[in-house]
Amino acid sequence: MVGFNSVPNWLLILKEEKFFTRCLIHHSVKKNEKNIFCLDCCTSICLHCLPFHRSHVLLQIRRYMYNDVLRLGDAQTLLNCSLVQPYTTNKTKVVFLKQRPPTGSHRGSSNICITCDRNLQDPYIFCSVSCKVHQHVLLITKSTSIKDTWNKHEFSVLLDKERSSENHQEIEDSQITTDSVLDSHSPTSTSLCTVSGSTSTNSGSVTENESLKKKRGSVDMVPEIWYTMVNRRKGVPHRSPFY
Repeated sequence: MVGFNSVPNWLLILKEEKFFTRCLIHHSVKKNEKNIFCLDCCTSICLHCLPFHRSHVLLQIRRYMYNDVLRLGDAQTLLNCSLVQPYTTNKTKVVFLKQRPPTGSHRGSSNICITCDRNLQDPYIFCSVSCKVHQHVLLITKSTSIKDTWNKHEFSVLLDKERSSENHQEIEDSQITTDSVLDSHSPTSTSLCTVSGSTSTNSGSVTENESLKKKRGSVDMVPEIWYTMVNRRKGVPHRSPFY
């Protein structure tokens, strides 16, 4: 497990990656928006790229209010999302991935994002995962002091060993279904997938990815999901009876 003074490379790339752009590999195929992030390859992929990443840890990105978001439940299996303000959409809590534009006025607001000055609700101090990563890096590089009201763990974007072990056990205990891996491919959908995959046998993985391998499930269903979603067709239409 990486310590407080380390930020995994995949996380730094994730917060800067551009999603919902056309996949250059599958540019001539429909539904080729890149809305999935592969933590092992540190790159964004589209639905048609899934067969080449079936043994990797995948995280699906969704759109909410024209912004990239993660379902809170998915993000918490990989990151410490404390102090990041969540939002509710379709009865699902999500967190914004990237920094949001600041609000015009701070009147009547008791809290603001300490990175971008956006108005927030109490007790949150980050508007997005990216803003929290930014502060985490500052703590490492500049030894920025932390207020007494917040502890070191809350400022860290990394899970502690105990929490990471619990999340690993939860993923292993729950048999991942096809719906939980990629439940939708629509760019406007706000229902998100869970982290999925199976244990990789590639011995050449870098040290940072060792912690990711522990979070993989035991069921590999990506090829079936890919085939079903790409080849989905409507049934034979039937005219309603006349009375």
